[in-house]
Amino acid sequence: MPDAVQESLVDRFGRTVDYVRISVTDRCDFRCVYCMEPDTRFVPHAEVLTLEELALVARAFTELGVKKIRITGGEPLVRRNVVKLMHDISTLPGLRELVLTTNGSQLERLAPELRAAGVKRINISLDSLDEARFARITRTGKLAPVLAGIEAARQAGFEKLKLNAVILKHRNEDEVVGLTRYAAERGMDISFIEEMPLGVIGDHDRAEAYYSSDQIRADLETAFTLVASTESTGGPSRYFRLVETGTRVGFISPHSHNFCDTCNRVRLTAEGRLLLCLGQEHSVDLRAVLRAAPGDLPLLKQAIRDAMAIKPLGHEFNLAAKPLIFRHMNATGG
Repeated sequence: MPDAVQESLVDRFGRTVDYVRISVTDRCDFRCVYCMEPDTRFVPHAEVLTLEELALVARAFTELGVKKIRITGGEPLVRRNVVKLMHDISTLPGLRELVLTTNGSQLERLAPELRAAGVKRINISLDSLDEARFARITRTGKLAPVLAGIEAARQAGFEKLKLNAVILKHRNEDEVVGLTRYAAERGMDISFIEEMPLGVIGDHDRAEAYYSSDQIRADLETAFTLVASTESTGGPSRYFRLVETGTRVGFISPHSHNFCDTCNRVRLTAEGRLLLCLGQEHSVDLRAVLRAAPGDLPLLKQAIRDAMAIKPLGHEFNLAAKPLIFRHMNATGG
């Protein structure tokens, strides 16, 4: 008999969705200035998907052709028993890669368990190597445990580690060379991210703090030789290689180099809202499906298939206008 045809998710613009970012919590032990407000109120526990519900959603997506799942938050590693969830997801047939985005605060303790659970790659947020500046950007974070967590992850033997840095003018733009050297010396990749205008924040004016990927690249070229690369990890980064070290440097540029035409991603928020676009509100309530018919995998899969019909062409971020998206990044799934 011929092999069964693998199903795939295709939106109305012909884009195949094979990558899903699953947020396991909107809670975080940091309060980064570009992500949320200091007094952010988190979703009540009863409204957050259970680990069993999250595992079922992951199974549904892999049976629909998704090859890559990223676990996000908030800070995913503050969710109790999340390592067990990652183990369960990593064993799903058809999944090529389970990856994690974290602020690094819990890595010193959990890195070996995460590697044993089947996590292949980790992205670690690191916006500054200066202790006082790090505290200013994260509000509640301390740099030393994050650096210790990075070293623990290096020792644990993940296939790849990458730093993510959100660059803000007059806050940390003078660190792009130093952060790149830090990554290169440790055999890690690094991606620089333009600030996402999600939610109303009081810390700074986003238009004033905007620092483009082109400016970051120009800063790097004062110290390194960058060569464009066709490599991709399935996400929105445009990659370059440093001639001097071979380090891969990525640029995530929602403003200056919109990446919507090749979007292959959807996001699941911690409360079960399937977001079809980072910068739009098109969504489907999968929690309602999960709780109206617990364990009904065919019904859940059909809801996901139907959602492809409302995935928009892309976002239209405008730093000069008030944000159209009122959910903060921690509620979106980083």
